[in-house]
Amino acid sequence: MDLFASNRKRLTKEIHRHVKGDNDSSTCEYVLYMVGGESTTRYDSDHEPIFRQESYFWYLTGVKEPDCQLILDFSLSSTTCWTVLLVPRLPAEYATIMGAIKTPAQWKTHYQVDEVRFTDEIDHILEQRMLGNQNGGAVGAEPKNRTLLRLKGPNSDSGKLYEPPAVPSSLQDMVNDELLFPILAECRVIKSSAELALLRHATEVTSFGHGYVMRNIKPGMMEYQGESLFRHYCYFNFGSRLTGYTSICGCGPNAAILHYGHAGEPNARQTKSGEICLFDMGAEYFCYGSDVTCSFPINGKFSQDQLSIYSAVLSAQKAVYEMIKPGVSWVDCHKTAELEILKGLHSIGIVKTNDNISLEDLVELRLGAVFMPHGLGHFIGIDTHDVGGYLTGLNPPCSTKPGLKLLRTARVLKESMTLTVEPGCYFIDHLLNEALAEESPLRPYLDPKVVEKYRGFGGVRLEDVVVVTKDGCENFTLCPRTPKEVEAVMGGANWPPIRDEAPELRRLRLTDPTTAILPSPPSM
Repeated sequence: MDLFASNRKRLTKEIHRHVKGDNDSSTCEYVLYMVGGESTTRYDSDHEPIFRQESYFWYLTGVKEPDCQLILDFSLSSTTCWTVLLVPRLPAEYATIMGAIKTPAQWKTHYQVDEVRFTDEIDHILEQRMLGNQNGGAVGAEPKNRTLLRLKGPNSDSGKLYEPPAVPSSLQDMVNDELLFPILAECRVIKSSAELALLRHATEVTSFGHGYVMRNIKPGMMEYQGESLFRHYCYFNFGSRLTGYTSICGCGPNAAILHYGHAGEPNARQTKSGEICLFDMGAEYFCYGSDVTCSFPINGKFSQDQLSIYSAVLSAQKAVYEMIKPGVSWVDCHKTAELEILKGLHSIGIVKTNDNISLEDLVELRLGAVFMPHGLGHFIGIDTHDVGGYLTGLNPPCSTKPGLKLLRTARVLKESMTLTVEPGCYFIDHLLNEALAEESPLRPYLDPKVVEKYRGFGGVRLEDVVVVTKDGCENFTLCPRTPKEVEAVMGGANWPPIRDEAPELRRLRLTDPTTAILPSPPSM
């Protein structure tokens, strides 16, 4: 629980820093009020899906159970913070169905908070905290100097608004819904050493899960069998009950569907020899997730066409890793990835240049967006698409240009940011048709005959989880990545290897003797 106490301390410190210059700030006191995730059932049934805590609440508490609430009481004149966890008052019969009911003392000990109360007391507690002094809380301020902080703000990935909880009408004039959101979101962007350790672990589990799939999948198997192998490996061996998102297991033409695997396309196609597979899957551990994509030939050997596209995408990853360090623009990283992919497509005749236009010019014309119609990557942490991509006033706005408008952040990189790097190259019919249309400004730079050859190919995406370090980056992902590595693992070779044949991928723990050898396949 030290992680969450540290997160609370960091948040209050950042609030102190943010309001330090305000008049009379030294006498200001704050009460932060937040609610956790609620228990739900599936539609009108009594079926209870597996509960997973709301991410902001998890960041500050580490509480696994639903229907809890949080109060933080702190002053700018002090470095201490009084933490109150509010829990549901459960009926006696709960113990029969769900297990023993924890006492307030047990809650307090388990989650290392200062006080535990019941959620049905919340209005009374808030009024006492805001309108009068409470022993153990912030004391000594006049009511007019107390502010009730609530979390309210937009998620730039989903477009949904985080709505604050209701408070008694007597406290409405003391509420501030503007201060907390950008500060707390930014706290989640910059990871602590403990958070980095969790993300590294989740990504190594994910990496070995992908390797396990490569070793065991065969032509003729169903896409969902690949997903099943991954989920079994991560849960059976490492206790990762949940995945961070719906697994994407597209083979052949399905590999060109960016978010394949949803309810309407549930990884249900039979694989065929000669196809490329694109598997995007990530384990979650302690609510910190990973997001890794591997692409590989289902029969274990790359064809020349597959190798050409795969090599272009791998070159894009390597070029981005050369760039990543504090102070570098993520938009520039994206454009570099596009350039490397266009170089690969140029080498096989899909893309054409002339004396008046270079591949760099074609990047600016946005030709790269035809083949990589998504952003280079995103922040990752408690959420797969983690918060902080676009915070009002804190980072550059989102571009309106093709491809660039799909970037989940346009920020300049900082140390301890964690992101995915996921360049891809896909052959998507409607995008190719638009680019080849008579009126398209991109048509002169594409060879329709060579493009036709690749229709139905699908796509290749390679996605790693990296952390920005003080002078570069570290790649947490330990998957087979080079064509030689992929073919070796699919042929039964041990993983991880004894020697790293691609140190430019920054997989610093790849040959660490403490990393796990893939467990043997389960008995069938």
